[in-house]
Amino acid sequence: MSIFHRALDRLADLRWVGRKVTLHFTADYRIARFTLPLIKRLLADDEDGETYRCSIAQWTINERPPLHVHRGVVSTLRIDGPLQSAGTSYLPLGGLLEAPHVTAHLDPIEANRLDGRVQEAIDRTLHDWIVEHRLYDQPRQLREIDRREADREARAVIARWVAEHWPRPATGAVPNASDELGDCCSGEPDTALCEACRKGSDHA
Repeated sequence: MSIFHRALDRLADLRWVGRKVTLHFTADYRIARFTLPLIKRLLADDEDGETYRCSIAQWTINERPPLHVHRGVVSTLRIDGPLQSAGTSYLPLGGLLEAPHVTAHLDPIEANRLDGRVQEAIDRTLHDWIVEHRLYDQPRQLREIDRREADREARAVIARWVAEHWPRPATGAVPNASDELGDCCSGEPDTALCEACRKGSDHA
């Protein structure tokens, strides 16, 4: 780990701002084969690289490596590894539950049980979505995508959504963001947005 710390110290130095830094790592061949593609993605100086780095930013402040991180709108459940052998099964070392006004450390049994309940809730939610959108009646798609074509289509969908939900004002006036929100979120400026407003959904 010290080699990473030395690299970060060098990157933090103002003398290195705007310059390229060469990093050297020594790892077991088996580990290197798996981690090299990950390192390349993390070091990419583009939107993809930024996204990968943000997805694991919490690693540096966690004492244990996370096995799963379940994130809600205002609550988070982190299940901590490494997994430990427990008879014929495996258990996490613990977990962390964070919610408004609550921070709770979970022991291995509690973490395992809550992790299971959250996974069951995810399965139920996904099944409901599949039924609502009749996905069982549609041909099963390939997991892989054509990145260029898929990204182009996704950006077009986003552009249409923005045009529908955030139309440009007729005059040069700057629109008031609260005008686009439902009554539930147009009050105090410091109140958290409800899920519908946060995701940009229409209010009924």
